[in-house]
Amino acid sequence: MNNDIETVEQEIKGFKISNTDELEAFRLKYLSRNGLIPELLSNIGKAPREQRAELGKKLNALKNLAQNKFENAQQKLQSKGTGEIVATDDITLQAPSMPLGSYHPITQSLNEIKSIFLRLGFTIADGPELEDDFHNFTALNFPPEHPARDMQDTFFIRKNVDNPHDDLVLRTHTSPVQIRLMENEKPPIRAIMPGRVYRNESITAKSYCLFHQVEALYVDEHVSLAELKETLIILAKMMYGPDVKYRLRPSFFPFTEPSLEMDVWWGSKDEGQWLEILGAGMVDPNVLKAVNIDPEKYSGYAVGIGVERIALLKYQINDIRLLYDNDLRFLNQFK
Repeated sequence: MNNDIETVEQEIKGFKISNTDELEAFRLKYLSRNGLIPELLSNIGKAPREQRAELGKKLNALKNLAQNKFENAQQKLQSKGTGEIVATDDITLQAPSMPLGSYHPITQSLNEIKSIFLRLGFTIADGPELEDDFHNFTALNFPPEHPARDMQDTFFIRKNVDNPHDDLVLRTHTSPVQIRLMENEKPPIRAIMPGRVYRNESITAKSYCLFHQVEALYVDEHVSLAELKETLIILAKMMYGPDVKYRLRPSFFPFTEPSLEMDVWWGSKDEGQWLEILGAGMVDPNVLKAVNIDPEKYSGYAVGIGVERIALLKYQINDIRLLYDNDLRFLNQFK
């Protein structure tokens, strides 16, 4: 192999470059991916182990020799002004316009929700996406036989049939962040919990295996259902305009009592439909007990908002899968 290196070295030194065609021929023969120098480098592994270091030094020197000769010849041709190689750009020309990016519609909706709650005095809390059974289910008043514990709804990372408290799951909502917050802070607590959540569901135009939530929690003395109602009305008006048509109706969630859902009217005055935008309710006393907060002294409300649903309604998108296809023809509409 030493003989091959010496032979190539002599060829490089004797190679004459007087025009761009010869310059390109030199590059192809010695420096291109299929050139002689890369071929020699690839054969180092076939040499005896004790010779490889020395061969590597020689080949690096050979590569530098060829690279320097190529660059020197290129500069000489440019300085001659042959017209075959453009040496500099015309700095008087106007720079080409660069396309501007934009926030994803999910991000735009999420930022708007955050902005509204921040104006209402809420802070932002965060938590892990991989959760244990206590924070994702038990502390939120899910009894052992609740359907949400079934594997058809939840992505289980670790499933222990004998001891469900040992389960690990991809969080199915951002409510576990509420539990962690109440474990570590004393009331008053006023915070939102934005983040990704996961459900083991079929992917359709209206559902996806992951989505984004923003949950809100307010715990203090004498928090009432009237305060929750006023917060939801402000949220709907700030999100969809002062003339938005809304309604509140009873519902059920294990972690709130009483519970309700909020719908907005989507469409014209005569033609349209009610569409749900969030679920909410007063924090169940059992949830407060689970985090050692006295339900006789404190009360609170919780709100859960699906960010994708807000985006679908706000931008009149009819298929949730469009939000995850990364199709620039779709995303360019949100600049």
